Amino acid sequence: MAPIPPPAEEPQDNPEDYVGLTTEDAEQRARQRGWSTVRSLPPGAIITMEYRVGRLNFEVHEGCVARAWKG
Repeated sequence: MAPIPPPAEEPQDNPEDYVGLTTEDAEQRARQRGWSTVRSLPPGAIITMEYRVGRLNFEVHEGCVARAWKG
């Protein structure tokens, strides 16, 4: 049986640093810092809850990031 590959690395970044930024600024900063996937969501959006290494999620309210989390 082949060995299981190690998970990909994710940026050492604090999601709380994105709260209060405009959606555009937050997405640009996240990509510059190495996040492979950036997902912007409206408040209360129904989403899948699987953890994905390298993904940063934003809850956006009126064009600004209200909450941010990894996975």
